Amino acid sequence: MSSIQVNGKRYEIEIDPQTPLLWYLRDHLGLMGTKYSCGIAECGACTVHVDGEAVLSCVTPLEDVDGTDVTTIEGLAGNMADALFDAWTAEDVPQCGYCQPGQIMTAAAFLSRNPEPTDAQIDEAMSGVLCRCGTYPAVRNAIHRAARRLQP
Repeated sequence: MSSIQVNGKRYEIEIDPQTPLLWYLRDHLGLMGTKYSCGIAECGACTVHVDGEAVLSCVTPLEDVDGTDVTTIEGLAGNMADALFDAWTAEDVPQCGYCQPGQIMTAAAFLSRNPEPTDAQIDEAMSGVLCRCGTYPAVRNAIHRAARRLQP
C-alpha cells in the first residue's frame, strides 16, 4: 500500500501501482479538472503538480508518486492561483476550455521558477500544452499579466 497527499488531503492507495495518476485522480477521487486527452504525454491537458513540479499525470504511475504532494487544478490556491485565474479572465484566454487546467498548472509551476519571463521563455515553457483553439498569444499575455501582479 502507498499513500499520496492530494490537494492537502492524505490518501492510502490500494490499487495497482502501475495505474496512471490521472485515472486515480479522476476515477477514485472524482477530481475531473485534470483532463484526459491524448494519454501519451503529448498534449499537456493532464498536467498536475507533484511536489511543486509540473507532471503529466497520464503517464505517471502511482508508484512514482508514493509519498508525494499532488496538486490538481481544484487544489491550486493562494496568490499564484488568484493571479493566474484573474489574468486568464482578463485576457479572455479560454475558448473551448479543455486545455486550460493543463495550461494554468504549467504556468503556475513555470512562474514559481521564473517570475519575470520573456516571451521566448513563456513559449518554451508552455510548448508542451497543446491548444486546439490556438489561444497561445492570449496565454502568453495572461502569463505576463500574472507575473506583473505577483511582483513584490
